[in-house]
Amino acid sequence: MKAEELRGKTPDEMKDQLMTLRREQFNLRFQKASGQLENTARVRQVRRDIARLKTVLHRQQAEG
Repeated sequence: MKAEELRGKTPDEMKDQLMTLRREQFNLRFQKASGQLENTARVRQVRRDIARLKTVLHRQQAEG
């Protein structure tokens, strides 16, 4: 996911996507704890996507 893609979305769409990513992050942590995690790089990718989404959302709210 790129920041340019996020800028074209509405705040509601971004909040929905944030909730989806947080659920995925929880599931990945659970898989890691139980030893079932296959794609370890996905944890980092999801964490960065959440940060990117929060940054764009915060900037949109600050602008007005």
